[in-house]
Amino acid sequence: MTERTEPHLLRERLRSAGFDAEAVRAATGGVVAQAGLATLSGGGGEVFAKTVPVGIPGLFDVEASGLAALREAGLRTPDVLLASRELLVLAPFPAFPDTGEAWDELGRALARVHTSTVHERFGWHRDGWLGRLRQVNTWTADGHAFYAEHRLLRWLPEIDGKLDADDRRALERLCDRLPEVVPAQPACLTHGDLWPGNVLGAPGGGVAVVDPAVSYTWAEVDLSTMWCSVRPPQSERFFAAYAEVAGDALLDGWRDRMRVLFLREVLSTVAHGDDTWDAVGYLREVVAPFRVRARGSAGVPSSAPAADGGTPTAG
Repeated sequence: MTERTEPHLLRERLRSAGFDAEAVRAATGGVVAQAGLATLSGGGGEVFAKTVPVGIPGLFDVEASGLAALREAGLRTPDVLLASRELLVLAPFPAFPDTGEAWDELGRALARVHTSTVHERFGWHRDGWLGRLRQVNTWTADGHAFYAEHRLLRWLPEIDGKLDADDRRALERLCDRLPEVVPAQPACLTHGDLWPGNVLGAPGGGVAVVDPAVSYTWAEVDLSTMWCSVRPPQSERFFAAYAEVAGDALLDGWRDRMRVLFLREVLSTVAHGDDTWDAVGYLREVVAPFRVRARGSAGVPSSAPAADGGTPTAG
């Protein structure tokens, strides 16, 4: 997070909610909310708060519910002091320590959550939000159908004009063949937006997570957002620690599937109009093998990752 001009709207809404903020140090990093660390008058300490100019129904309530679910499952999260239509107030938290030990702790903790929350269906008890756009969490028995419909294809109406017809057909073909790319695996509780910017320190030491987009889906989804994000070299220890705890639950060839699973974040970036790093180009590169079917083959194109982690050959 970086500081900028004091967010006056956030200060006003904190005061209206009973938090007498003397000053607010603004933070950047999100695409939706005005956020910052507020100093309270009379030695009242500090709180971290977020607001949006126009209230989005359920935005902060579902975020608070997601934090509670992750905490119950074993991840550390900040205490929620208030969650209303226009304001979320959290207990303050230190910056992520960014040490090898901290990455180890995060990897082990996430693996324990994933392996202890296996669920028979994909989705959640309510829809959520990814940024300012709805995350559909309709309960679905089939993981491939859930991911294709609610995590990839659902973005196409939001990005009309950003992709050409060939791009859309390639993405649709990838979704049709998703069972050949991603092996069948159970659903588990996931953070849903686990990139380095959503990992923080915890009071007294350790690590905590914020800004979830919770649902029950494939564990590899959480790995993909971390794997494909810009991250420091020591974060490699996160994956090693995760694999050590997850054991056989982490299927072979998982690295080969990271870019495909990350397409959900890529599509969200384009839909939010926040494409500062050529997300469309990234998408085109990932779906390129699905632009033309391999002649004479019912399998995935020869350059696409296979569900068993190997590289399929065209028949």
